[in-house]
This record gives sequence, C-alpha cells and structure tokens, in this order.
Amino acid sequence: MEFAYLGINYKSAPLSVRDHIAFTENKKIEFLQHAPELGIQQCLVLATCHRSEVFFFYETDAERDALRRAYIAMFPEIRLEEYLTELEKLEAMSYIFRIAAGLESAVLGEDQILGQLKDALALSRTLGCSRKELNRVVENAISCAKALKTRYRFSEIPLSVSYIGIKEVQKRCGFEGKRVLMVGSGATAVLALQYVSEYPVASLTVCSRNSSHAAKVTGQFPGSVAVPYQDRHSYVAESDIVISATSSPHFTIERDKCELSGSVTFLDLAAPRDIDPALGELEGVSLINLDTLEAISRENQQERERLVSLCSDELNSAVAETAAWLFGSRVDSVIQALQQRCEEICSDSCGYLDRKLELTVREEKLLQQILRASLKKLIKDPILTLKGLKTEEEQWEYTRVVDSLFGLNISK
Repeated sequence: MEFAYLGINYKSAPLSVRDHIAFTENKKIEFLQHAPELGIQQCLVLATCHRSEVFFFYETDAERDALRRAYIAMFPEIRLEEYLTELEKLEAMSYIFRIAAGLESAVLGEDQILGQLKDALALSRTLGCSRKELNRVVENAISCAKALKTRYRFSEIPLSVSYIGIKEVQKRCGFEGKRVLMVGSGATAVLALQYVSEYPVASLTVCSRNSSHAAKVTGQFPGSVAVPYQDRHSYVAESDIVISATSSPHFTIERDKCELSGSVTFLDLAAPRDIDPALGELEGVSLINLDTLEAISRENQQERERLVSLCSDELNSAVAETAAWLFGSRVDSVIQALQQRCEEICSDSCGYLDRKLELTVREEKLLQQILRASLKKLIKDPILTLKGLKTEEEQWEYTRVVDSLFGLNISK
C-alpha cells in the first residue's frame, strides 16, 4: 500500500484553468464515493480557491491509474494532462506536511489551510474513506504544523498591506482616543475598519460616494457614523487619523482643500493614490502610502521565508517518523492475526480443560493467564522480527512464511 497525490494548484495551473477544476461539495462526495469502486479505500479531497488535490492510498498501479482517470473525467471541459501533478511515497507525504504548515500556500505560512485540511479529513471519515493510515498521516501533518507555527511564529508576521498600514499608524501615533475618518466603503475600507475597530478610538466617521454603501458599513461598526462625501475635507480638519481606500482615479483628499489645525496621520491604501502627496510636506503631517507598506510587506515576507527555512529539518524529521510508522503498519495485519490465533487456542484449550477437570473460577483464571503468557512468548520473536524488517520485499516474504506456518489465511 502506497501513499500518493494528484491534483492541480496555483503553481501548476493558471486561474483560467483552475476556474474549471473546482471541487464543489457535491463533487467531493461523488468522487470519494466512487473511489472504493476503483479499489481505493482511503482518499481525501483538499479543495480551495488555489488547489484541487487528492491524497490517497493504493495497492496496485492499476488502482492508481484508475483514480487518475476518474479525476480527469470529473472535469471534461478542459484537458488536464499538462497541468496535473503527481507525487508518490515520501514526496507525497512531505507535500501534505508542507501544505498543513502553509509552506505551499500563495501566502507563505498562512493558517487557513490548516482548518481546510481538517475539514477534508472529517469528510473522508464521514464517508468511510479514511482508515488508520490516512488518519495518521493527516493528523501527524497537522500536529507538526501546529508545533512549527508555535515555535517559529512565522504566521504572525503580517503580509497584508491593510493590516500593516493600521499597525504602522498605531506605531506612529496610536489609535487610542483618536478621531478617525475613513474615506471609502469597499472591501479594502471594510477590512481596514475591522482592524481599526480593535482599538478604543474616540470617534469613527465614514464617507463614501455611495451613501447607501456607507450606511451599510457603519451598520457593521457600532458607534460609527456616515457623513456626506462632499463634506470630507471639512471632516479632515476635525480628524487625527485619515484613511482613504477607494477606486477613484483622482485624489480624494486634496492639499489645497484641507485646513489642518493640528497633527494628522494619513493612511493611503489606494492605487492610484487617493491622498495628495503634497500633504506629506506639511509640518505635523505623517503620510503613509502603498510604497511604504509594500516595502514593509516585502521585508516581512523575507523574514517569513527566513523562519520557514529554519524549520525544514524538523518538518523532514516528522515526515520520516510518519513514513517509518506507515512502513511498520504494513505488517500489522499478520501480527493481529497471530495474536488472534493465540486467543483462539487459549480459549479452546481452557474450555476443554475446564470441562474435563471441573476447575474452580480461580483455577480457570490462573490457567488462562499461564496459557496466554506462554503463547505470547511463543510469538514474541516472530513479531519482533516482523517489526524490524527493512524492505517491502522482506515484509511480503516473511508475511507469506508466517501465514503458511500458522495457517492465518492472510491475503497480500
């Protein structure tokens, strides 16, 4: 039984291809239910906006190839052969460990993939497509990822320019007790407001060209108020912090229309720029724009990469341990069969002796203990030998011999 992977991701296929290869919930269930018909008893589908991937165990090349054909058949509208990636054995296992840790994500070290992997395993378990081997591989990958993230904390280094921007404002002037003006009501503005809402600001004012959008945004943030867009410059003069995040092709905040009465920190999250750069030349004004934020983001990316490089040995060690466990588990069936045969012999022998000798309860228990211990001693060396085998060929050969000697009727 071998561990394998096939699928596409943002590295192997462009978005135009990935758009046609999305595993909906129904398609996941359909694929997982079809896998056993192909001989694949353990299978997991990991589907996100960046990847449509399958991890599975197979016994024969024919089973592996059948699953590959089934994957391709799920998406007939596009030719997948040139985009499909396939990995086996240690490479496939290393890959799922790297996925769990966020090392194969578009945003290096992100945490969301960990929850997505847990959900994927839960679905496989629910549909009966996961047994101890797949459970062990995925659970070990998740445990390894958590340990690495706790030790190196690379996920905590921010890469989002919105988040970095808010943190930069906090570093320069702080939000506590400050009057904040947000210009814009789109996705970037809302994200920035979510970060701002974590601080105890004195007031939060929102203005947008679309008044209905502004009203919806203020409804998400209790205590905030919406004001007319045309009055924005007058509110700049009453604010300590001004954030602008619109799609306007022109400046939303212009230098010659602002009458500043004190220190103001401006955060420009737009491209093209929303805030007139000339404002940054005024005394008491601090201007932060995307050039500054993207430079910080690049530095943070480099720091994430540095920390990730430090954890490679630990990740590889965890992969090797899991691979060693998986290798040893291949002889579990013959070991269990030996132990079961001993229990059967013990039960039959004790039953026979009890009928012939009319043993007391105490004598019967003592006899069972002695006989069971003797039988376990008999199979101890064969079990240790099986666990110590180094190659698949040895495992199969010894399994065949033990099966023949003890009449266990174990199939390959």
